[in-house]
Amino acid sequence: MLIHGTTIRLFNKIDTGAVDAFNRPIYTEEAEDVGNVLVTPIGGDEQTDAMDLTGRRERYELSLPKGDQHEWVDREVEFWGKRWKTYGTPIEWMEDMVPLAWNKKVRVERIDGEG
Repeated sequence: MLIHGTTIRLFNKIDTGAVDAFNRPIYTEEAEDVGNVLVTPIGGDEQTDAMDLTGRRERYELSLPKGDQHEWVDREVEFWGKRWKTYGTPIEWMEDMVPLAWNKKVRVERIDGEG
């Protein structure tokens, strides 16, 4: 069996050019499907260590396909019928030095209060 990813939905932020009462930009969302993404649960020790350091409770790590040019910092994603939020800076390796189809990782946490 070959390793293959799934399709997730990425919600891009689009600046409307307007600001709210606190002079912050107002954004709309534009959904886009991103294919061949590996969704990996984060192990118990890693989850505890990261929670201690960041105060966040991690759930999954997304491995992104080579050549992906999407913005992944502070974005919402949807997979398995649930909404998640990315955090931190994606980790990226040189494409030609990675033997498989994925060279970038980003972590996500649940945003609906569950977890």
